Amino acid sequence: MLKLRPADERGHMQLDWLDSRHTFSFAYYNDPAHMNFRALRVINEDVVAPGSGFPTHPHQDMEILTWVLEGTLRHHDSLGFTAELRAGEIQYLCAGTGVAHSEYNDSNYAPLHLLQIWLMPERRGLAPAYKQTAVDLDRINCWHCLAAPEGTQAAVQLHQNTSMYVARLDSGTTLEYPIAPGRHAWLQLARGGVMVNGTLMSAGDGLAVSEEAKISIKAGHESEVLLFDLE
Repeated sequence: MLKLRPADERGHMQLDWLDSRHTFSFAYYNDPAHMNFRALRVINEDVVAPGSGFPTHPHQDMEILTWVLEGTLRHHDSLGFTAELRAGEIQYLCAGTGVAHSEYNDSNYAPLHLLQIWLMPERRGLAPAYKQTAVDLDRINCWHCLAAPEGTQAAVQLHQNTSMYVARLDSGTTLEYPIAPGRHAWLQLARGGVMVNGTLMSAGDGLAVSEEAKISIKAGHESEVLLFDLE
């Protein structure tokens, strides 16, 4: 069973420095039909203007993953971490018992384009933590594991039975992903255009997948897709 979440039906917030699209309910956008998918609570696609950003703000009991599509993000948090995040790097912040952070685009001319993802952890009151790691996106037409559950070999380990992957695809390439019985998947198309099990996806679209044995993704253009394997 496939359910498309079209990009143009997402929630939208437009400020003088921020253009944000919300796949699920977020802040002032409340849609009871789109609160979450399994443990996946937030997928926000943000474009941040040069010299702007999110001032210090708190989070609690969420696992926050940030994936930059274009530009450079400067991160600072109450754990003492300061870092820059670029395309090809995954940033993980376990908010746990509480953490505050800021995120800025320090460029004088280039916008910052990113996806921010929130996962609901299996338990509350975790110790806050930060992790950042890179993947080799020059290796195309294959899956790269960005995050996986505790106890795996993944560089980023989640407090949730969820795995996150990314793939960059050449036009005309087909890439598959098997789905174990009882599992679900969410696909988020960051850019390009693909056909997934007969369903056409354009940039910004999401796709909920349940009761399918596998996903078959055929790229009609050069594309970048995120995949979440969920309990």
